[in-house]
Amino acid sequence: MRQHARRLACDRKQIALLPECVDDYIGQDNPVRVIDAFVDELDLAELGFNRTTPAITGRPSYHPGVMLEIYIYGYLNRIPSSRRLERECQRNVELMWLTGRLAPDFKTIADFRRDNGPAIRNVCRRFVELCRGLKLLSSDMVAIDGSKFKAANSRDRNFTTGKIDKRQQQIEESVQRYLDLIESADRTSPTGFDVKTVRLYEKIASLRQQMRELDQVRKQLKKQADKQLSMTDPDARSMATSGRGSGIVGYNVQTAVDTKHHLIVAHEVTNVGNDHGQLSRMATSAKNAMGKARLKVLADRGYYSGPEIRACDLDNISAYVPKLLTSASRKKGLFTKADFVYESKSDVYRCPAGERAIHRFNTVEHEMTLRVYWPSACPRCHLKGRCSPSDYRRIRRWEHENILEAMQRRLDRKPDAMTIRRSTVEHVFGTLKHWMGPAHFLTRTLARVSTEMSLQVLAYNLKRVMNILGVAGTMKAMKMAGS
Repeated sequence: MRQHARRLACDRKQIALLPECVDDYIGQDNPVRVIDAFVDELDLAELGFNRTTPAITGRPSYHPGVMLEIYIYGYLNRIPSSRRLERECQRNVELMWLTGRLAPDFKTIADFRRDNGPAIRNVCRRFVELCRGLKLLSSDMVAIDGSKFKAANSRDRNFTTGKIDKRQQQIEESVQRYLDLIESADRTSPTGFDVKTVRLYEKIASLRQQMRELDQVRKQLKKQADKQLSMTDPDARSMATSGRGSGIVGYNVQTAVDTKHHLIVAHEVTNVGNDHGQLSRMATSAKNAMGKARLKVLADRGYYSGPEIRACDLDNISAYVPKLLTSASRKKGLFTKADFVYESKSDVYRCPAGERAIHRFNTVEHEMTLRVYWPSACPRCHLKGRCSPSDYRRIRRWEHENILEAMQRRLDRKPDAMTIRRSTVEHVFGTLKHWMGPAHFLTRTLARVSTEMSLQVLAYNLKRVMNILGVAGTMKAMKMAGS
């Protein structure tokens, strides 16, 4: 059967009338034509790329437009490695068409990404501006979320004081176990040292060397502000994930995704392991990118922060963030703050027993001014056992609590807000992680990882637009936007 198939195949040495023009191999609906049209409309010098003007003397370098097209093609087709891109330039007809049959080596390709980080990030923002010009960002609502992406730094090369203590304890136990084995061998072997004993002594020497290395790491760790040290990628940090007892060494990628077409309108790479304090910055970035006077923002409980929500409110951004469920009273079966009704006209709280909790004094906690209330009837109240073990039940109210109450009313009027958030932004993260594979980031340090993430986001948005408008429609829109 195999020989029959071989006879039916064409002779490799047979002369064929193949087209001489590379353009004949590229169909009109091929996405590489969109890449070429997009890069062709960019002002690369204005975006900050190096060597846009060739030198008068010497051999001309590769034009940044060609290198940018190679990278956009690579990330669009899940080929982020510079070595793989070098091979593709030599054998891939689509890349031959894009580059004009130029084939840079992997070092040149890698250096372009390293040396043009800010410019590449500007290209990603420029594409979002293009989407805005194409009326693809007509929605007035975005979903914000963060997700942990793995760095090039393994967990074994990330150190904290706890990890060093645990590892040194394991080494001490191993050394003691080997010493016990040596002592046992000495008692049973009358001839003295044997091969097994020599190997045990070698293992002990190796473990003691590891102990000395960990002592040096502990000294370096004391100089770190956050008491964490990564040896391969100094900016990567150990972060907890949603899985119980799990964690990764990586980066926290923040994104804002529009709820209509699921385009990423803003993103940022951080090495902070939580989302607290990220809301207003991401919301403002999304609002500016979309050119909106007002914006609605959906986020999960991890973003709940009074000052952050107030900052959004001051910038005409309506936040939809569920309140944190961390009340100790609820776990004990006691009344929570939600059971106390605030009466704004008289500035008092009405407790579950119907008593008035009046304002007593102000205090400052975590740079927030709080007004403290309690009722005078607490000691003789018949519901005291369900309220508080203290003499009086104190209620704290932030001076801008009305903003949080207004947000809660918005959430009550829109019960599907969190469903929209989840179906919008979590799908994007799933797609990006699927594209990037098990090892998410190939580069190191925060600046270079940010550049790599911008290329991923650009490729994602480009594919989304082609799915929405089609290849021909996208090319036509780009040419109209550039003219």
